[in-house]
Amino acid sequence: MSDFWSAWIIVLTAISYVLLAWLLLSNRKINKPEEGATTGHIYDGIEEYDKPMPAWWIKMFVLTMVFGAGYLLAFPGMGNFPGLLNWSSVNQWQGDVAAAQQRNDALYSEFMRASVVELAGDPKAMRIARRVFANNCAICHGNDARGSYGFPDLRDSDWLYGGSAEQIAQSIHSGRSGVMPAWQSLLGDSGVAEMAAYVISLGDVSAATADRHRPARENFAVLCAGCHGASGEGNTVLGAPRLNDAIWLYGGDAGKIIHSIANGRSGKMPAHADSLSAEKIHLLSAYVWQLAGEES
Repeated sequence: MSDFWSAWIIVLTAISYVLLAWLLLSNRKINKPEEGATTGHIYDGIEEYDKPMPAWWIKMFVLTMVFGAGYLLAFPGMGNFPGLLNWSSVNQWQGDVAAAQQRNDALYSEFMRASVVELAGDPKAMRIARRVFANNCAICHGNDARGSYGFPDLRDSDWLYGGSAEQIAQSIHSGRSGVMPAWQSLLGDSGVAEMAAYVISLGDVSAATADRHRPARENFAVLCAGCHGASGEGNTVLGAPRLNDAIWLYGGDAGKIIHSIANGRSGKMPAHADSLSAEKIHLLSAYVWQLAGEES
């Protein structure tokens, strides 16, 4: 706040106090009150008597003004004047955060000393981890961790980058980026449709090896097997999903598979190393790791 506006606020506040004091003192009594005298004001047949305000009301008014003056001296309320106590909402908030952080550090340090398996079996740790998940992960993966279109389900056994505790922790810590190229220009409409039909058949070996899929199978070996594997088993090193099961990140019907092959896909999970401590990442890894175990 500039010095001008600070002075403006201080002057207005002081003038307001002076006017309030004058109003109080000028109405605290009537010099020669007459019995039954009125102010001449009538409201719905009720006359207003011309009498001084009650003494108890005057005293409470005075106490209120004294309290207000003391408050303005002790706390910030007069422009840039910080108050004699040097209090601010920011300082109080920072103090509360520091106190809470100190309490939590001891708790999270205890969790850090436990293994993932031990944490997964600790109800207290999992309750805390559930709240950490809700605050940082649920916006993409859902409150129930079942994912949605383009966001992996964390409760199944299908993992793009591996489902071990270490791999999950790495995903949370550093994030993940996955890109699938578009093949429309190379395969054309008919080639994309044939490839989609072949990908759908990968779950059935006899169907995938049928003669009608020969051209698509040959194109798959050249264009797709390097990432997804020769039989569509996927590759956790590259984050390439399995294609021979019933789990699909972007949908498993023919139309969505055609769209994926023709236009490619691009997915990114943000890194949380800057927003979450190592202790919280360890706790969150245990929580995510045990989610799939609940479904098995």
